[in-house]
Amino acid sequence: MPADTLLTAVRNYLELGPTHTCIMEPITKGASGRTIIRLKPEGFPTYIGIHYTLDRKDNANYLPVSRFLSEAGFNVPEVIYDNPGRRVALVEDLGDVDLLSMKGEPWEKREPIYRSAFEQLDKLFYTRPPKDLEFQPEFDETMYRWEQDYFYDQVADEYLQMNPAVVDELSGHPALAQMAKDLGASSRNLVHRDFQSQNIIAHEGKAWLIDFQGMRRGRQEYDLASLVYDPYMDHSAEDRQRLLELWEEVSEEEPIAPILQKCATQRLMQAMGAFAKIGRQPQQEWYLQHIPTAARILREVIAGSDLEEPLLPVLDEIDSL
Repeated sequence: MPADTLLTAVRNYLELGPTHTCIMEPITKGASGRTIIRLKPEGFPTYIGIHYTLDRKDNANYLPVSRFLSEAGFNVPEVIYDNPGRRVALVEDLGDVDLLSMKGEPWEKREPIYRSAFEQLDKLFYTRPPKDLEFQPEFDETMYRWEQDYFYDQVADEYLQMNPAVVDELSGHPALAQMAKDLGASSRNLVHRDFQSQNIIAHEGKAWLIDFQGMRRGRQEYDLASLVYDPYMDHSAEDRQRLLELWEEVSEEEPIAPILQKCATQRLMQAMGAFAKIGRQPQQEWYLQHIPTAARILREVIAGSDLEEPLLPVLDEIDSL
């Protein structure tokens, strides 16, 4: 059992006896296929225990990517103990406050955390990893097409039960193929891959990155779009503009509008596919409530572009539910 394995790990690390009290508090947010538990051994600091399987290939990347980011000076939780043979790790407990939990806070309180998050993102652009560090498959044309197919498979086919012939025609639209080709041909730098509000912890006035095991090479704008157009946060137009202005201030660079729009489209399609897939699993219905929000944001992002033709029929179906 993962919980027992984590309990054994913390007892081994602290050299605790079998009767020493250790309270375990499951952490249920996220859907990375890992078991994450807050461990509270009596008389010691708390730790976050992570147990992972190899069902998802990116889980095995957590520890090597964590070491790389830590050595490069990024704000990531310190890995205190790890046992790759048993697929467990104990990491620093940074608390429960993430950007999503700050959703109702005024901009003045959220701004320092977003600024710090953007500083991390900007730093990632310029950081060069060791040559022998392997990441997940990069964002090339094939990967972007995979994300598009994931959207049509999980949202249009499985969640909405749309006519398969119609779905095939929509997913094969040349505007989607062109978007994948355009983004896949662009420069490739390191991206977090899931740079959204739940994966940015606010701690000591700064942003700390978690869930970075899916890191790979791609367009920086993909991470930027993941935060600015985050369906969990459902930012107002005013907040989106504030975030983009803050990004320009931090990076000293204005995003290329057509690239940002395409990255936002890809990201929202991927997120909706994940919401539809995970939300159909037992006790994971929480994710389904975000599909209409993501659909509304995606409709705004693609307004007036040639992407409306393959996407609006799906978004209209969502609106009709």
